[in-house]
Amino acid sequence: MNGAAFAWTKRKIGRMVNAGAWMGLVLGSGLLAARTLVGAAEAQSAQAIADVPKMMQESDCFSCHRVNQKVVGPAFAEVAERYAGKPDAVSKLVGKVKNGGAGSWGELPMPPHPQLTDAQLKTIVEWVLAQKSKPSSDNKPAEGAKEYAYKLPDGRTLALNFPVFTANDHVTGSVFHGWEKFNSYCFRCHGTDAVGSEYAPDLRHSLESGMSKSQFITMMMEGRPDKGMPTWSGFFDVDDADQIYQYVKARSVGLVGPGWPSD
Repeated sequence: MNGAAFAWTKRKIGRMVNAGAWMGLVLGSGLLAARTLVGAAEAQSAQAIADVPKMMQESDCFSCHRVNQKVVGPAFAEVAERYAGKPDAVSKLVGKVKNGGAGSWGELPMPPHPQLTDAQLKTIVEWVLAQKSKPSSDNKPAEGAKEYAYKLPDGRTLALNFPVFTANDHVTGSVFHGWEKFNSYCFRCHGTDAVGSEYAPDLRHSLESGMSKSQFITMMMEGRPDKGMPTWSGFFDVDDADQIYQYVKARSVGLVGPGWPSD
């Protein structure tokens, strides 16, 4: 190979190397951009999922539902279990939440939710379908959960899964607010201080007879139309109902007496 041919070959190889380097740079940049877009999409999706409970709180979802507890409507974990593995689960549930209706879980209708966009509904439904069932603790503390032991007036010791008193021997805020709500609303039928009346039973006796926390809250939120008891869903939320339950439970075991409990 003479000098001119050698020089031409060298230049050609150099151009090929430069072209290859440029192509590698372009491909590398493209892959990096793609990874960045995928990462951003995944982060956005994760953030959307994380925002679901807040979105549901701002709507009325938690007035009728809890993750592992039936209130007015089914527990979200029950919904996830029923629709597990069904390819049309998301689209079907999006329609149910958007349009409302009754019949799938009972006769009480779920109100429509036209204020939520299809994208919001899809995100909420996907979150619901990802929930898992957990054993209900009701009145018994769950394994590993803190329990509170109290000596009752009759000498027995009782363990509850919620505190009745603070370290200063005052009733907790939850029990006090339960008393406030009960003696502002529930007393009209169930009697002042939860002692019952001619219109409705003594709820202390109901709890003493084995009514669980979930049954108490469900009854309160659903009402008993056949007995003339209205539904309190939409007026009270589940946290309100839980406070009322704690107050009545404390009354039923004799830890809180009649009248104004010390807060």
